[in-house]
Amino acid sequence: MLCTVGRPLPLATWLAVPLLFSIAVLGLTGVGGLLLGAPGSLTLSSPVFGAGVAVGVATSSSVLWTARWQRAWLRWPYLVAVLTLGVLLHGVRVPVVAVVGVGVPVTVLLVTGYFLERRRTAALAEAGLASAAPPC
Repeated sequence: MLCTVGRPLPLATWLAVPLLFSIAVLGLTGVGGLLLGAPGSLTLSSPVFGAGVAVGVATSSSVLWTARWQRAWLRWPYLVAVLTLGVLLHGVRVPVVAVVGVGVPVTVLLVTGYFLERRRTAALAEAGLASAAPPC
């Protein structure tokens, strides 16, 4: 079992994590392509979606499930669906400008959310309402 760090993750946020992570990786790949003068399109790759699913698995232990059935009947089928989407989209060519235009703001969103959550957790720990270290 994985450690839960910080506050529980809302279900809606967790549902977005695998897709947002995949989009962020694609966006950063697109930025690299633009900097290196790559062609005007980027080929989608199923391993990128697989990495997003891995992040979903890693964060699923910290989700605030609203019902018991969700842990088994929503958690795994959703992640399999995201992986299947990645396999189906493998090889599809997308304009680099579109990938960067969507991926970079998503990356900024994820990094900003990370730092805001760290700040909230530190404030809660300072107030004695949460532990600064994970209970593992």
